[in-house]
Amino acid sequence: MQVLVLVDMEQGFLENNRPPRNNLSAETNILSLLELFRKQNKPVIHIQHVSLDRQSAFSKPTGYAFMPCFEPLTDEVVFQKHVNSAFIGTDLEKYLKEQEIHQLVMVGFTLPHCVSTTARMAGNLGFDTTVISDATVSYALPDIDGKLLAADLIHRCHLAALNEEFAQIMTTEQFLSN
Repeated sequence: MQVLVLVDMEQGFLENNRPPRNNLSAETNILSLLELFRKQNKPVIHIQHVSLDRQSAFSKPTGYAFMPCFEPLTDEVVFQKHVNSAFIGTDLEKYLKEQEIHQLVMVGFTLPHCVSTTARMAGNLGFDTTVISDATVSYALPDIDGKLLAADLIHRCHLAALNEEFAQIMTTEQFLSN
């Protein structure tokens, strides 16, 4: 069975003080996938990052609240996490195994952090994982010397690291045409 995993679709990412990001149409792509899964009555899992760091935008209810249009339906499962991986400190792995879900389709915020970490662990745990490249988002990040690396470069590097070792990488169009 296949499940759509929405990682950290939270209002804290809508704050204006963030560095430049890529995939400005990611939310539209994610919504297309979400509508497809719901229409086909396939399971949807929402991962919500509730930070224990009081300085984080995701430690406040206004930050970890779901973005408009991405609120879970009553029959959709939500796992709250406190670290990057959705498998640590949650019952996600147990739930997937109990429901006999073997295929994970991952989308959300942000690729170099929670999406990548969760995808890596999913792959290591034996799940058939697909990351949708244009339904994930990366922000520009400073390198170890403080030089800002472009969001698209960060994104491509993380996709390259995940590809074929931890996950299959597809675009929204490729996935929808399968």
